[in-house]
Amino acid sequence: MSTATPRPLAVSSRGPLKGRVTVPGDKSISHRSLMFSALAVGESRIEGLLEGEDVLATAAAMRAMGATITRGDDGVWTVSGVGVGGLLQPEQALDMGNSGTSTRLLMGLVASHPITVTFTGDASLSSRPMGRAIEPLSQMGAEITSSPGGRLPLMLKGISPAVPITYTLPVASAQVKSAVLLAGLNTPGITRVIEPVPTRDHSERMLKGFGAELTVEDGPEGKIISIRGEAELKPQHIIVPGDPSSAGFWMVAASIVPGSDITIANVCMNPTRTGLIKALRMMGASIEAVDSREVGGEPVADLRVRHAPLKAIEVPPELAPSMIDEYPILFVAASVAEGRTVARGAHELRVKESDRIATMRAALEANGVVLEEFEDGLAITGTGGAPIPGGGAAVSKLDHRIAMSMTVAGLAAAAPIAIDDVAPVQTSYPAFFTVLDSLTA
Repeated sequence: MSTATPRPLAVSSRGPLKGRVTVPGDKSISHRSLMFSALAVGESRIEGLLEGEDVLATAAAMRAMGATITRGDDGVWTVSGVGVGGLLQPEQALDMGNSGTSTRLLMGLVASHPITVTFTGDASLSSRPMGRAIEPLSQMGAEITSSPGGRLPLMLKGISPAVPITYTLPVASAQVKSAVLLAGLNTPGITRVIEPVPTRDHSERMLKGFGAELTVEDGPEGKIISIRGEAELKPQHIIVPGDPSSAGFWMVAASIVPGSDITIANVCMNPTRTGLIKALRMMGASIEAVDSREVGGEPVADLRVRHAPLKAIEVPPELAPSMIDEYPILFVAASVAEGRTVARGAHELRVKESDRIATMRAALEANGVVLEEFEDGLAITGTGGAPIPGGGAAVSKLDHRIAMSMTVAGLAAAAPIAIDDVAPVQTSYPAFFTVLDSLTA
């Protein structure tokens, strides 16, 4: 996985973005649709699946553990599941490529099955700590041997029956929450996760849709999510809505490039995922939701985005969990806003595919943006609508979101921005540059 030859790219201003774009299927929902379908008894169909390297790593892992997964010529995926408790011992290590979501969620699935799985990944994933998932899964009885620092490669020996636990999340993490809930699927009794700060709730919505007995209630410490184990999941027909994280690049590009007017179709508007839209609207962005509807239990809309002058804001830290993946592109929007934008509360960015705070600071600074780095974010002094200077290099650090964010920065730069490697974009948005060409044709 993800051993692509580096692909350097110089990006320069191309004029306004015009037209209609459909973004790839939501990455979080795509991962979960494959996993839950593989645990259902019977055949599920999935339309709109994101076919990036991260999601394909999940598909390969579920195949290795017994599920039958095929893609039709019409792009519809069919999954014949093995049932909860039916995962088989894979014959070799599971290569997770660059996907932290696949790794943490699959660790949860395996933890309550009597199989032993070794997880490996690329250099970027192998540098990311897994300790926050290891801790609760160990409490449930799984034996986990990791590389130093709780990193990959990692061997997990599951146990059946596992022990149901009540676990309070020490940090806001939808992946850790989901790992515990997935381990709870095959654990007798009730497994609970207490969530002091709300995070994306795709697992809860989709597990209910598959027939799991799951409840969400408010308690004194936060949301209490309870799942009854030894569940029987029923096959589903899933339509994956467009990924709001992928849509974020076009939202910002259209907002900062004069004369732009685009419509982004079928975007997931789950309230735990719309932090970037809220922040951009606070800055004065023109983002209009059209034809709001519900698809497969998720709210969806088309977004019309037009160029608008942006003003600096202090980004409310409580938005962080609902836009954690979108901070890099928000930093780009702040670079052309009027005034000094302060975006903090994003400690999580330090342990993503790269240290996204340090990586974006270096990339923007090299291209003439004035900013200040904090432990949990950046303060950025914008150009007031003028192009950023550009003319410098940007190092992506094998991080797809850095590569795409700096591409958007190049569209609003006075001189080209030289990005060292845009190959990692394949992990989440294979058609990104094709779409860029069509919107700026």
